[in-house]
Amino acid sequence: MSHALQIGDVAQETGLTVDAIRFYEKQRLLPRPARTAGGFRLYSGESVERLHFIHHAQTLGFSLAEIRELLLLRDEKLQACSHVRELLQRKLESVRLKIEQLQALESDLKGALRNCDRSLKRHTSAEEECCPVLEQIAHADRQEGKS
Repeated sequence: MSHALQIGDVAQETGLTVDAIRFYEKQRLLPRPARTAGGFRLYSGESVERLHFIHHAQTLGFSLAEIRELLLLRDEKLQACSHVRELLQRKLESVRLKIEQLQALESDLKGALRNCDRSLKRHTSAEEECCPVLEQIAHADRQEGKS
């Protein structure tokens, strides 16, 4: 892409919103673009590539601070493979921890759903009884304090 693009065209090409592109500018992940006499932003092909990089890094779970660091390594053309490997290792550990937490949450939700199902089978809709899951939630802070 040899010619400059306006922000709407860049948004369409990158799959980002105009607001996201402006946000990346404000966060200084993207250099301020040149402007037309009328004040319209004009983006270079390099800026579009940079936006693709930012977007892909976010889909990999990198934070804006981590992306800033990756961009610095990329822009400075540093021998960065070991540093990037360390960032990836930390990110992978974080993802594994989140997976464990989500699996524990899934188990808790399945248990709560089983409690609801048992309670609904035992009681008719006309009976006034508190939901066992609401009781469990209400007393969870006291149970956690005991362990």
